[in-house]
Amino acid sequence: MWLGAGLCCLLWGSAFPSIKTGYKLFEIEEGATAGIILFAGIRFFLAGVLSVIVFSLIERKPLLPEKGSAKGICVLSLFQTVLQYVFFYLGLAFTTGARASVISSVSVFFALLLSAFVFRYEKLKFNKILGCVIGFVGVIVISLDAFKGSAGFKGEAFILLSSLAYAFSSNFMKKYSRDYSPAMLSGWQFILGGAVMSALAFALGGRINAPSAKGVLLLLYLGFLSAAAYSLWSILLKYNEVSSVAVCSFMTPVFGYFLSAIFIKDEKSFSLLSLLSLVLVVIGMITVNKNMLNKKN
Repeated sequence: MWLGAGLCCLLWGSAFPSIKTGYKLFEIEEGATAGIILFAGIRFFLAGVLSVIVFSLIERKPLLPEKGSAKGICVLSLFQTVLQYVFFYLGLAFTTGARASVISSVSVFFALLLSAFVFRYEKLKFNKILGCVIGFVGVIVISLDAFKGSAGFKGEAFILLSSLAYAFSSNFMKKYSRDYSPAMLSGWQFILGGAVMSALAFALGGRINAPSAKGVLLLLYLGFLSAAAYSLWSILLKYNEVSSVAVCSFMTPVFGYFLSAIFIKDEKSFSLLSLLSLVLVVIGMITVNKNMLNKKN
């Protein structure tokens, strides 16, 4: 389970430098909002198609939308794909991949708070409150120098909005997966969300240059990593306790941070503030899941 979850987090972490690299390969400018959204839409439509194919092969039957699942697919598509990734891709255009990987991990704390106060799925305990506080301090630390650039706090704010959208989608997934297959919901919401994003971006004048061979391979990889990670994560959830799998997610910001620092080579990536923030976020996530870790040990 730990190896499988680690692979998922490695794939998700690799998305941060991959997307930043994609902007360069497809010559998408920082302020080209429609082009950025089109790039994201194509990726997630591809991810949805791959997810449906993978689970159709696993289940040995076509993974089609189940009767009555349209509302769940639409709600998940809005929050998990459209809102989350519109803000995420826009945020990455204005901040570093390393910083974004740490800030986006705040979605864990957003999801916990929403689960307790909005959806009423669980009660807050002291270790969870303490973990949230430590995690948010980490986000504040990494953003201390955000106003030094001309973009100010724009990139970080978009990443935070993306994290909030993901937190809502996590709770909605828990709600709708009670009645429908999580694999079906994930695959088809990706397809719907990717199609909506691509159509909207194209209508707004979004265009991307003809990709090079490297660009095509990168786009295929981005689609693959989403399909593969979500597929494997769903399988782990099927055969293990949700809490045991969820605790592994603290590895995503770790992978995202260091992969961005290595492949993007942003000289600010290894600043003391960034490293301190990363440590605080990981400590916060482990603290939130302290009871689960004790049970595993």
